[in-house]
Amino acid sequence: MPENSKNSLAGQVAIVTGAGRGIGAAIARKLAELGATTVLCGRTRTPLESVAALISQSGGRAEVVECDVMDLRSVAAVASQVDRSFGRADILVNNAGVDGFAEPLHQMSPEAWEQILNTNLRGAYYSIRSFAPMMIRAQGGHIINISSLAGKNALPNGAAYAASKWGLNGLSYSVAEELRRYNIRVSVVCPGSVHTDLSPHEGKDPKKMLQPSDVAHVVAMLVTQAPQSFASEVLLRPTLKP
Repeated sequence: MPENSKNSLAGQVAIVTGAGRGIGAAIARKLAELGATTVLCGRTRTPLESVAALISQSGGRAEVVECDVMDLRSVAAVASQVDRSFGRADILVNNAGVDGFAEPLHQMSPEAWEQILNTNLRGAYYSIRSFAPMMIRAQGGHIINISSLAGKNALPNGAAYAASKWGLNGLSYSVAEELRRYNIRVSVVCPGSVHTDLSPHEGKDPKKMLQPSDVAHVVAMLVTQAPQSFASEVLLRPTLKP
């Protein structure tokens, strides 16, 4: 079905991590707009409930679940809850992540390194480990990993962040090969700088930067792709350099 079809995802269940704000919120709202029941995951309940309220006001359906992607037990508990409530998981969007710290790697603390790698890379592993079995059981599904152009290009003073995103890209390509025999399509989206409240980019024009809705549009295209094909990687850049 075309991406703009109101009910193209009707009957499907979509799980979005980091759904309380920014890119994750935009993705959740877009998938709900297309008819999916959207499970909003994040560490803090209040922003998730705000997104759920907007989805409800627009006629969509959303469930709020507190989840810490750095904790396997937390993610596994969400997967069990989704299985009990819906019996299916059609779409998993691994969006939860943290930005890099602007400092040379040799000055970075081990704690900062762990926070970035555990959130951006290990979190995706935990989510795939927890939700892929439901997709395998159903013989179908979509896994979308939100990466960054920092996973394709050098990022001075952001080596840990770049490493997490390069790792996420490699994970995505490999998992795509592991799961395609089950009719599960795995894609990675690599946006450039996105304008969000939590990710200011000093010296860049916000009007020229990518918006969260741009990333959401790409995710919608991926999950409504005709069944005989999938885009394994999307590089998303602004039309005009900000």
